[in-house]
Amino acid sequence: MTTLADVARQANVSKMTVSRVINHPEKVTKELHDLVTQAMEELNYRPNYAAKALANNRTQVIKYVVSEDMDTTDPYFMHLLTGISRGLSEHYFSLQVVHEGDWSVGRADGFIFTGLKNEDYLELETLESPLVVFGENDFGYDFIDVDNITGIKHAVEHVYELGFRNILYFGIDRNEQFAHERERGYDEMMQKYQLTPKKFVMENRSTSACKVANELFEDQKLPAAIVCASDRIALGVLRAAHDSQLRVPDVIAVTGFDGVFLDQIAHPKLTTIRQPLVKMGTRLAEIIIQKIENNTPAETINEFFEPELIVRESTRRKK
Repeated sequence: MTTLADVARQANVSKMTVSRVINHPEKVTKELHDLVTQAMEELNYRPNYAAKALANNRTQVIKYVVSEDMDTTDPYFMHLLTGISRGLSEHYFSLQVVHEGDWSVGRADGFIFTGLKNEDYLELETLESPLVVFGENDFGYDFIDVDNITGIKHAVEHVYELGFRNILYFGIDRNEQFAHERERGYDEMMQKYQLTPKKFVMENRSTSACKVANELFEDQKLPAAIVCASDRIALGVLRAAHDSQLRVPDVIAVTGFDGVFLDQIAHPKLTTIRQPLVKMGTRLAEIIIQKIENNTPAETINEFFEPELIVRESTRRKK
């Protein structure tokens, strides 16, 4: 049976160094980490993380709590989960997904929350374990998010540069920070271009957007561009345009927000604002592990990731 001492001899380092690489990889150089990891792989050495967890009174479990509806046809959460699981597995933590259940049942070393409503934050006050939130909040909790304001600004700027002056906004009818920020981005660009805002809010469902769009197309001045707060909403607008036999993008240009699969199966393919969800998921894992290991900086962590405009056929005219 391979021991810690065997790994140390193989890597030509001390046992203490091997232990530090295993237990605190964030405290060693990449060169040293790679050297010891290679020796472990060559000797097929597997650290006893159960013993480590027991000694440190830990579970090696992180709970990922989803406090909103999960559409099984939308891989949004799967992309985020992929990033989280990759980040946790590098430090030998397991991931437990809790969907709108009692997340306080069972022990965990830390929590990652997403989809929290304002009233949900009251429940976090009694939580003693480290936590991080996916989504901007004003309650003082560490979070990461995409820059929602900038994302919508990119979309509005894009359709404006295409020559559209009748620019509508289809927002999400939810009293949450991300929805307000996306609407704010639209408002600021309308003010910049001295255009009249035309805003409509609805459920984050393609069927809701389709219904609203069909009603608008009956008396709306065309051509028009519709900037949508999500890809789901944008899909509904595209369906309504098809039903009304309106040419996309010549008569109706459409943009979405998220950039996770739905934009690629739309017809025509959807111009969207892509969130780097896998990268953000990995960062969530890094933050919660840092907090568990007490290596978190004193200041609150508020990080915004840059969104990317992906131009496709729903706004790009054929040459």
